[in-house]
Amino acid sequence: MIIFVAGIAIACNTEQTENKDSAKGTAAATPDYVYKIEHLDNWEIGSTANTATSLKALKAWELGNIDESLTYFADSVRVQFDGLDKKMPKDSLKAMLAGGRSNYKTMEVKMQDWESVIAKDKSEEWVTLWYKEYWETTAGLKDSVYRVNDIQLKDGKIIQITEYTRKLH
Repeated sequence: MIIFVAGIAIACNTEQTENKDSAKGTAAATPDYVYKIEHLDNWEIGSTANTATSLKALKAWELGNIDESLTYFADSVRVQFDGLDKKMPKDSLKAMLAGGRSNYKTMEVKMQDWESVIAKDKSEEWVTLWYKEYWETTAGLKDSVYRVNDIQLKDGKIIQITEYTRKLH
């Protein structure tokens, strides 16, 4: 009986060791990526504060509160939209956002997801927002798009926003 119990204990211990070694090997193995990039697996989960800042800036814009939205931006911001790639001072950004927002009678954002990341060397922080946007223009036309915003933050302020858009059908 003692030999039987000892045999089971040894078998269980050997199995646990093999499982641990197998898990270590899997985690340590480099994936066989078909494309190569400069900084492989460079990102970690980022700050929830950056996510909150990005969401507050978007919500204020959605509600037409341009001045409030701009409180979340740095003094100079790089803006990359379809047909636009420009670094501009906050007052120029205000004029652009206010002019664009004034075309809408109603605006609704339906958030799908978000993710905050930080570079492992802490050199960059980004938040990505995925959402659907529905609106009615002042002329009564209704439309919608799917948007992805990549928002770079530094010291808690938005310094860059890149937007990708696809029309909803």
